[in-house]
Amino acid sequence: MKSLLLLSSFVLLHSSLWAKPNVVLFLVDDMGWMDSGVQGSQYYETPNIDKFATRAMRFTNAYAQPLCSPTRGSILSGQYTARHGITTASGHQPPQPTGHVFLPETAPANAPMLLPESKNYLEPAQITLAETLKGAGYRTAHIGKWHLGLTQPYWPEQQGFDVAFHCHPDPGPPGEYFSPYGVLADGKPGGKTKVGTITDGPQGEYIVDRQAAEAVKFIEASQGGPFFLNLWCYGVHGPWGHKVEYTKYFAAKKDPSGRQGNPIMASMLKSVDDCFGRILAELDQQGVADNTIIIFYSDNGGNAHSNVSGSGKTEAAEKTKSVFLADWRKWAGDQPPTMNTPLRDGKGTLYEGGTRVPLMWAWAGKIKPASMSEAIVGPIDVYPTVIDLLGIEKPEQQIFDGVSYAKVLKGEGELKRDAYFNYHPHAGANRAGGVWVRSGDFKLLRWFGNPGTHELYNLREDLSEAHDLATAMPEKVKELDALIDGFLKDTGATYPRPNPAYKPVAAKAAARNADPLDAWKERQCNATV
Repeated sequence: MKSLLLLSSFVLLHSSLWAKPNVVLFLVDDMGWMDSGVQGSQYYETPNIDKFATRAMRFTNAYAQPLCSPTRGSILSGQYTARHGITTASGHQPPQPTGHVFLPETAPANAPMLLPESKNYLEPAQITLAETLKGAGYRTAHIGKWHLGLTQPYWPEQQGFDVAFHCHPDPGPPGEYFSPYGVLADGKPGGKTKVGTITDGPQGEYIVDRQAAEAVKFIEASQGGPFFLNLWCYGVHGPWGHKVEYTKYFAAKKDPSGRQGNPIMASMLKSVDDCFGRILAELDQQGVADNTIIIFYSDNGGNAHSNVSGSGKTEAAEKTKSVFLADWRKWAGDQPPTMNTPLRDGKGTLYEGGTRVPLMWAWAGKIKPASMSEAIVGPIDVYPTVIDLLGIEKPEQQIFDGVSYAKVLKGEGELKRDAYFNYHPHAGANRAGGVWVRSGDFKLLRWFGNPGTHELYNLREDLSEAHDLATAMPEKVKELDALIDGFLKDTGATYPRPNPAYKPVAAKAAARNADPLDAWKERQCNATV
């Protein structure tokens, strides 16, 4: 009788575990708001992403941070960047004695403000989304870019992931997009040291294809219970490794709108779409698609600035990465990777082009297919929303800035949010960073400086942020600026501060000055600063 009771208990437990929905988070690197067919691109071809939209809820006011590491830290912690401390793309940098990367004394003399410090790893004390799901009986995997800590104490394996396939001695892929990836054995002198668990594949293997294969392997091995697959795609980040057969096809294609047209970016997006499609097909094949919450997201706005001319960084890259630059010129000329029109600007900026991103959720029978939401949401909300959908309690010790929008997803109510914030204190030499608050249709940007300045936009009427209302609506500026004050105080944000060594010089004419292979625009101006 005792054996029968134990067997019954095991069957009930096994059934309970099997009934729990799986979770797949597919995060694209540098994919802009307009970089898919479903968002209106007439040049890029993303059939799997577009088809997924027919079974998903699409968020038209979804945000990320302007750069990758901050967004990733917010996804796993549920916290604003000002609270978790990763405020710039520093997750591939080695730890400093202080545990930070940017030190104030490194600011150039012509920079009016000193950059604040930024952590270059996610604190081990954080109780991550992966740890919470693992504690609830989930098998967890991280596959792809990590960018939340270079050295082993901060790897995915120490942040709640049972399985990890990752590497990041660079901000993008592990040195190369094609195998061999340039990952050295432990202890080998010279070049890059081994970071993470990536191994070389067959000659010429494409890293995004390898990610898909590793994801399929994990799904196949996880059929005894619920799983969490955290796939952070290396595409479409620099250094622009692309499949030539795809690139040739797009080189012969024209964009009727004239807004996009970079065949390398189109090729890389096609590879990302292939990867996503392969994962969706595997879920179908295993019979678990209907019992899986699938999230499609991007880590920041589209890269509209990296270029191959007019930059000192380009000249430096000529010596170390000339093969990449020659290949870019062959296929793309001087085109930036993408264009975010009608949004203003791109990756690395606080304008909509740098922070508004694609976001879709699907869950058969729970989330209405082909639906849309105007709820204002961001990476801080992913963690609380996932555990709410799964019925898992919030860890008592973990501070959440984010809120659950499970009711929005299930069609049971609206998201009540007075304000959403985006904090990016790092920028180029000629302007300090800033912070914005979105409240309803209005968005107020506060630029850090001495004195600071503001920009105010009504995004319902002016999505392109072309008409600054700050002068015309001083009371609205005052109202929203008070919200920013509260946010900065509550999160313990670190500010840029005046540079005591500042010596005004005439700035050069405005020009793109981004790393041509992977980085973001440095702000320029035509004034004396």
